[in-house]
Amino acid sequence: MSKLLAVVRIKGTMKVPMDVRETLDRLNLKKKNWMAFYYDSPAVRGMIKRAGRYVAWGEVENQDLIQELLKKRGRLKGERRLDQKALEQLGCKAVEELAGGILNGDLKAYRNKGLINIFKLTPPTGGLPKAGSSPRWGYYGSDISTLISCMM
Repeated sequence: MSKLLAVVRIKGTMKVPMDVRETLDRLNLKKKNWMAFYYDSPAVRGMIKRAGRYVAWGEVENQDLIQELLKKRGRLKGERRLDQKALEQLGCKAVEELAGGILNGDLKAYRNKGLINIFKLTPPTGGLPKAGSSPRWGYYGSDISTLISCMM
């Protein structure tokens, strides 16, 4: 099973080269502060590398973070919130089951049933980390969880 990656767009649209803009569109990161989950693969790594200065990314291993994200920002097609009826449409009894399935590799199946892979986050509380402590953009590793938490 491949790792679950979270990719967050942290820079806006001004003066973005055309090839980078197309890559961000393919990653479904059309606006600043949008986040998407992807499983680690050479194709995804290549797109992240091309969009490097416009995204922050890292591995997500915390099921609690995914649960909280789904509860606060999870949506189905048509911008419907994840309520009990929506969870039944996805074939889950609870958000915990859905988060566990995403972490275990079932994201594509849930997307086919109507789950939207994009999470519209808010700007980070307290701003992005300062340049000396950790990267403002690029690879965060498991610290991406901290960034996502302060953006919910």
